[in-house]
Amino acid sequence: MLSKRQKDILKIIVEHYIKLVRPVSSNNICKLLNCSSATIRNEMVTLENLGFIEKMHTSSGRVPSEKGYRYYVDYLMEPKAMTGEDMLKLQTIFHNQSLPVNDVIAKSMTIISELTNYTAIVLGSSAQENRLQQVEIVPLDKEAVIAIVITDKGHVEHKRIEVPNVSLDEVKKTVELINNLVVGTPISKVSSKLEFEIKPIISKYVKQHEILYQAFYQAFNDFSHKNSMQLSGKVNFLKQPEFDNVDKIRDIITKLEDDELVRSVKAEDSDIKVYIGSENEFDEDVTIIKTKYTIDDESGTIAIIGPKRMEYNRVVSLLEYLKENIKR
Repeated sequence: MLSKRQKDILKIIVEHYIKLVRPVSSNNICKLLNCSSATIRNEMVTLENLGFIEKMHTSSGRVPSEKGYRYYVDYLMEPKAMTGEDMLKLQTIFHNQSLPVNDVIAKSMTIISELTNYTAIVLGSSAQENRLQQVEIVPLDKEAVIAIVITDKGHVEHKRIEVPNVSLDEVKKTVELINNLVVGTPISKVSSKLEFEIKPIISKYVKQHEILYQAFYQAFNDFSHKNSMQLSGKVNFLKQPEFDNVDKIRDIITKLEDDELVRSVKAEDSDIKVYIGSENEFDEDVTIIKTKYTIDDESGTIAIIGPKRMEYNRVVSLLEYLKENIKR
């Protein structure tokens, strides 16, 4: 159990290091707590022996350890009020009535990524959880149509499809075949079913079957990926001083491009939870803050990935604010 003074010292060290990325010396703390330098040094030695802070080789100051960050998040962190500027940027998205909820979440997380300089992840309902309910088309001109894909979860996706030199009757015939033969299939498996089961059938009834097959195959493939995952600010790790090692940056970026690994970030419940370093399975040098959201029958994950030296209270406040507003 830490004493009040030890808690105060640890809080100062964590918040100083988060803000300035510099080790904290006893002199910095003396001025804030009005204690002698010897007293502070003794307390810092105790905190170091307990594993809450670490000494940097290049400095006499101390920095938080993973255990120190954990204690700070659990017991010392205070909610950070959002700035008017942050609220205004997010409210612009919330008040746009023309945006579907999925787009509101995606655009809001992009803004949060820009505000914090961390990486934002949105994992929507898995494509496995959405099954094709219907495909409709709206003619645009002689060479293009809008394909409207509707799932059993009520998700709607629009996609412009180029169909040069193909009659509208042929397009309608293809859509009719898709609706008759593919409805009820998980979205993630529609492209595969088109390729191996539907393409041979389309070729018997539709002259320009190759053009139409390729167009719808790509539309379903794009829908499957868009519906399940979005990353914003992948390169933000380049802006973090502790990630100045080329090999480490390459490793992080490679992991962010691994779809399966990113999907493993999925949150299991609606609490906002913080996973610091070794507590997450993504990378021991990062922190992941994530939570599950549920809108109507759809659920997903919103997450922020950044350095362990993350502005925890700000990120938690931003995610809470986003969750409260998308419920409305």
